[in-house]
Amino acid sequence: MKQTKSHDPGTLERLFGSTATARVLDFMHVFRDWDYSKQDIARNSDVSFRHALKTIDKLAEVGLIKKTRTIGRAQMYQYNIENSAAQLLQKFALDLAYQESLKIAEAEIAKEEQTKQQKAETIPA
Repeated sequence: MKQTKSHDPGTLERLFGSTATARVLDFMHVFRDWDYSKQDIARNSDVSFRHALKTIDKLAEVGLIKKTRTIGRAQMYQYNIENSAAQLLQKFALDLAYQESLKIAEAEIAKEEQTKQQKAETIPA
């Protein structure tokens, strides 16, 4: 039986769909304090290596990620927190996540209130 990879989609992936760019950006901005090889980025983003190569090159070209160092033959990349567009994208993703969390909290509170009301109705007076 074939194993399928599964991951929790990030904020950008939930908004823009399951694209290599959204997945890589989600991974890179969440783990912005560390640098990763192309192989690590592909694996952790749950993206094929071929798609990761194209995406990494595109993101580096626009400055959202940057080359940091070379380890052996592997070039390392990191989210470019010095880039103003990357800062705005990070703020955007965090604001979206905050809004999503508020909706989830509101739904949970409403569910809890409904459960309390149902219990109160079933208790004889």
